[in-house]
Amino acid sequence: MKLVSDFKDFLADTVNLNQTRINRLEERVETIKDFIRGSDWEPPISTFIEQGSWAHDTIIRPVDIGEFDADLLVKVHAVKGWSAAQYVKELGRVFLDSGRYGDKTVVYDYCVTITYADDCKIDIAPLVMDRDYQGTLEVCNRRTGEFEDSQPVEYTRWMREKNGYSGNNSFRKATRLIKYVRDIKRRFSCQSVLLTTLIGHRIEWFDKDSNAFSDTPSALQTIMGRLDDWLQARPDKPAVPNPALPAQDFADLWNDTQYANFRNFVNKYRKWIDEAIDAATRSDSIEKWRKVFGDDFAKGENVKKAEASAMQRTNAMLLESAAHLDSLVDSIIDFGITILPPWFKSPPHIQVPPWKTTDNVSRNVQVSAEYALQKGGRAHPVQNGEVLPSRGGLWFDVRVNKFQVVPADCYVRWRITNTGAVAMALKKGRGGFERPAEGNRRWEELEYRGVHLAEAFIIRRSDDRLVGHSEPFYVVIK
Repeated sequence: MKLVSDFKDFLADTVNLNQTRINRLEERVETIKDFIRGSDWEPPISTFIEQGSWAHDTIIRPVDIGEFDADLLVKVHAVKGWSAAQYVKELGRVFLDSGRYGDKTVVYDYCVTITYADDCKIDIAPLVMDRDYQGTLEVCNRRTGEFEDSQPVEYTRWMREKNGYSGNNSFRKATRLIKYVRDIKRRFSCQSVLLTTLIGHRIEWFDKDSNAFSDTPSALQTIMGRLDDWLQARPDKPAVPNPALPAQDFADLWNDTQYANFRNFVNKYRKWIDEAIDAATRSDSIEKWRKVFGDDFAKGENVKKAEASAMQRTNAMLLESAAHLDSLVDSIIDFGITILPPWFKSPPHIQVPPWKTTDNVSRNVQVSAEYALQKGGRAHPVQNGEVLPSRGGLWFDVRVNKFQVVPADCYVRWRITNTGAVAMALKKGRGGFERPAEGNRRWEELEYRGVHLAEAFIIRRSDDRLVGHSEPFYVVIK
């Protein structure tokens, strides 16, 4: 069953960015615009351009403790003699030197990011116009020193045109739902611009006023079905050109493993969506939709919960020795790490931190990871709990207070804990403390099927006291 009314409530109550946050975002952006105009940043400002999910109206509410971000381009006239890096560095300087933004600012390759104490961050990127000849638009890569072609307004026009073919804004709503599944399930990696482009290609002018996009669940089923058909016909990673700038291939944001994983999960979710729509009763349909979206879909309805059933099966697979059954991995692949019980992160062989603690040990410590086929190879970000192959490895890194580097008066130790039948049989459970390999980063090979944990501990140098400890970053190896 389609349950159109339930989808309307689910979007309003759970998926869509609520109006309070939108109003706060708009106020902050206007303040940033005024700040840049009044600063000593040299490039003459032409205008400001919204970009990304915010501009496309596909932005969603952050899940768990995540953040939502908005992209703002500062369109400027070229400054004679300036390098690409200068535009970003100098913009970063005016924010870093200010009393208002200094402690909220990080300068990245293309942009300056302002992170607020709540769940919002704003990326501000210079967009240089008419540098070599009339009509060019270029973003600036601080790391490489290169100017790169960009057509943000054309891309936004393309997205709005695609949405115009659907009824009741159903295309945008389905796009938000797919992003929500990505964020809540954490089963695959796909940056928003790549995902939005893939989705955008699934609707054409001849779909206008058709039943395929007449309401939100119909649009979702149509998009996922067409996307799955397209992916299954392409076992190897295809090109995904930027529709506004065909020379740019958004597929470069994936590696081959991430593409294969995305392809598999779209196929799985497509089947679940078909099953939910084909269900004969409301109760059965809600249960199947919850398999896709979790228990917040049609919340308040008293029906069986797919996740609850999965949790019961999970408990049966877990053993006190941490040598859990291999089938646990299959359940995690389907339902995500949320089905793991709280005690899973404390297996018997895990070692207790040897350091004395301060009065207040911060848990505002975040672990991130990047996957690479080899230690010195190109790396791609992966999500907590994302399913990975038993080859290659992960670079783990750590930040505090969402984006700040670990203070110089502290050092980092990593606790890497393996679980699963193979690792435990080979006495490779580990669970002890390891030094970083480069700076505060730690490299770990992916070898044993199972669900493994990486945690960062931050210790003060002056007295060897523990001052910070992250939540586990779950590594699922299939």
